[in-house]
Amino acid sequence: MKKIIIVLGLAMLLSLQGCAAVMASNQPHKKNLTVLEVGKHRNHVISELGAPVVSETLNGERKEIYTFQQGYSKAARISRTMWHTTADIATIGLWEIIGSPTEIYFNGQKLSYEVVFDAHDKVKSSQLIHTNVNDQAELKQ
Repeated sequence: MKKIIIVLGLAMLLSLQGCAAVMASNQPHKKNLTVLEVGKHRNHVISELGAPVVSETLNGERKEIYTFQQGYSKAARISRTMWHTTADIATIGLWEIIGSPTEIYFNGQKLSYEVVFDAHDKVKSSQLIHTNVNDQAELKQ
């Protein structure tokens, strides 16, 4: 009976192995915010940030709000994946108890920008209007 419990326990640990590493590699990509610079075309903004959540036209100007998850660079995602994989192997899967919740918490920053376009669909101004309070530490990195 004791052997069965040990085997089942090891099987559970091995089944958890790799979750944090997979989560780290699947984190959102870092968005190129230079598309929000004055003079950039609206098509570039949409291709990078996705469709706006709100769009209205007033006096020939289009005001739109874009909400997206700001992710991590490829190098950051790769290094986090390698760290989790190494920690999983070194701890025989016990790292997942810490690694998976960590990856759930650090899943990028939710940002919202208000962008005003002129009559030619060029960026006239952009302003950060919302960020998650929980993600303030991430903004400093």
